[in-house]
Amino acid sequence: MGEVKKPQSLGVWPTVKPFVNGGASGMLATCVIQPVDMIKVRIQLGQGSAAEVTKTMIKNEGFGALYKGLSAGLLRQATYTTARLGTFKILTNKAIEANDGKPLPLYQKALCGLTAGAIGASVGSPADLALIRMQADATLPVAQRRNYSNAFNALFRIVSDEGVLALWKGAGPTVVRAMALNMGMLASYDQSVEFCKDTLGFGEMSTVLGASSVSGFFAAACSLPFDYVKTQIQKMQPDAQGKYPYTGSMDCALKTLKSGGPFKFYTGFPVYCVRIAPHVMVHLSTPPSMCAFVCLPVLLV
Repeated sequence: MGEVKKPQSLGVWPTVKPFVNGGASGMLATCVIQPVDMIKVRIQLGQGSAAEVTKTMIKNEGFGALYKGLSAGLLRQATYTTARLGTFKILTNKAIEANDGKPLPLYQKALCGLTAGAIGASVGSPADLALIRMQADATLPVAQRRNYSNAFNALFRIVSDEGVLALWKGAGPTVVRAMALNMGMLASYDQSVEFCKDTLGFGEMSTVLGASSVSGFFAAACSLPFDYVKTQIQKMQPDAQGKYPYTGSMDCALKTLKSGGPFKFYTGFPVYCVRIAPHVMVHLSTPPSMCAFVCLPVLLV
């Protein structure tokens, strides 16, 4: 008898599926976690503690201020997370094939995460710039506020006022942050899932909760210093003489270290952990069709 051939997948869907799943789940995760991300940015800009920032924002700007920049956040996920998680899935699948189907060791998962993070951040940097500026706008003097109406308005005005290359302002720390976050999040998540299932015998829900908590902590610890520098660079504006407070990422890091010490980079660490862990859970457990239904219309708000 001849060998029975396995049916092969036709079309491009098997290739694009991890990209669609990653972007769609990331968009829904942003809808859930946007207020926490907003508070995190305001803390990094020196607006006070989480409680103080939340109270001040709701009092002065209304409850809707917690979702300011949501359109940019969704656009960021549609670009950054689509490329990041899709690339990670493809790289890990190729690595597993090369490893004869055996589970990947931690260092190989970390390398896949670093590569996927760099690619995703490069693609999503313009949307990330728009997001930070929209979230930070209310902290500026009235005369200096940009008042972007939505993500696309922000991108159009940045190109018009500052040139196309300005869309990648802060791209250096954005890429490094994404690489660090992915190494911490994606590699530690898979490793934690294996530990919870195989060693501790957890059920599905307990495994997701436990693994995402561990993953959120490591992702925050690895990436927050770069996130802090990225926020400062993307938010900064020139003074009356046209001079920026920082000449670049390294200058920002050195001045921050000199003025506040190493722990300054970890400003808002608890809030950042709270932001990352739910993001991991929603990323990896939500049907993409639901994400698209909920999130895509908001991109135009």
